[in-house]
Amino acid sequence: MAGPAFRAAAVRVRVPATSANLGPGFDAFGLALGLYDDVVVRVADSGLHVDIAGEGAENLARDEKHLVVRSMRTAFDLLGGQPRGLEVVCANRIPHGRGLGSSSAAICAGIMAARAVTIGGPERLDDAALLELATEIEGHPDNVAACLLGGFTLAWTESGAARAIRMDPAASVVPVVFVPSKPVLTEVARGLLPRTVPHVDAAVNAGRAALLVEALTRRPELLLPATEDRLHQDYRAPAMPESVALVNRLRADGVPSVISGAGPTVLALTEEGAADKVSRLAGEGWAANRLALDAAGACVLPLAVGQ
Repeated sequence: MAGPAFRAAAVRVRVPATSANLGPGFDAFGLALGLYDDVVVRVADSGLHVDIAGEGAENLARDEKHLVVRSMRTAFDLLGGQPRGLEVVCANRIPHGRGLGSSSAAICAGIMAARAVTIGGPERLDDAALLELATEIEGHPDNVAACLLGGFTLAWTESGAARAIRMDPAASVVPVVFVPSKPVLTEVARGLLPRTVPHVDAAVNAGRAALLVEALTRRPELLLPATEDRLHQDYRAPAMPESVALVNRLRADGVPSVISGAGPTVLALTEEGAADKVSRLAGEGWAANRLALDAAGACVLPLAVGQ
């Protein structure tokens, strides 16, 4: 395959925050949320320049170690070759280390941008290959599937390849996220999980995960039982006791609530008439944000679109 040519104009990629697991759908379910990072990329004559505003601006790398850049480099290799230089500008709004898919967003932004600045990129790297690549970089497909596709996704691996299907959440579902001030590393949260679980708990989760598909897409009144989990949330409580306590308190009040991804953010799935009231239930120490559902997933936008 001949080396690629690159566009002279800058491209802008917008990627949504995501919430994985959604209770019982451990490492499988994902939901795209209306909170976005934007990345603008231009092929330059030489070198690498990275500028960051917003979340992580104080401590993120501004060189080849930056996750957006690393993801772009991996994608460019698959696209046939590296550009002479790169200018990368990141506007970050997704909190880091909070279970809202910030790393998946960076990965998806990088590979989408690399494809977009490469002439013939979509033919060289199609959507299925994007999911494969994002999963390879991230290590699991749940967040990256929701980030790329938008909506409510179910992801799995088959014969070593990442697969995903997208569904439309019910329009009446309103997500509210409760973000604590301190992060929890995904590696720490995952390290608390046992190697085996009781068969009865696995059986309950299988039933609840199946129910969640129906509840989230067509019958939101079933979201409280459908979001019950016995596989990961309680085991992770030592790393995020306040988050698990908030989940339990909200659920006791009848609010469908889960740990978002590996935590420590708490996700409540409410409805229009209750969202504002629910957002006030957490109390001090939490940043409560009512969000929209994202239907588009990662996309290339005109540079003129407002931030």
